[in-house]
Amino acid sequence: MVRGGMPCEGCMERDNMSTGATTEFLLLGFSELLHLRVLLFLIFLIVHLVTLAGNMMIFVAVAMEPSRPPMLFFLCQLSAIELCYTLVIVPKALLGLAAAGGIAISALGCAAQMHLFVALGGTECFLLAAMSYDRYVAIC
Repeated sequence: MVRGGMPCEGCMERDNMSTGATTEFLLLGFSELLHLRVLLFLIFLIVHLVTLAGNMMIFVAVAMEPSRPPMLFFLCQLSAIELCYTLVIVPKALLGLAAAGGIAISALGCAAQMHLFVALGGTECFLLAAMSYDRYVAIC
């Protein structure tokens, strides 16, 4: 900031003095809700375990079926994508809830997690489109 052609007093302290790129991010989560952290951790853990168990039951049900129509194949693939979805995001979120002062994630780890999440989301959209087309062909 310049006043009348001269830099203002104290402006040098307010300037950003970082010299390198960001190497890690600090995930704080629900840092202001300290009294609810354990309850939220338990709720998210139970929901995560139920999701994992449900997807595993779909795998077992499809494996026990002697004749596998295409829709069962698609359901198995959808279950696998959902399993990967939850394994990409939830463990780091649970770790963030369990840590008292937050956790750090590297910039590369954050980029990898975001890439996997977006790729799985796109794959799920294509799979749902293929499932709907399969139903359309079966009906018509």
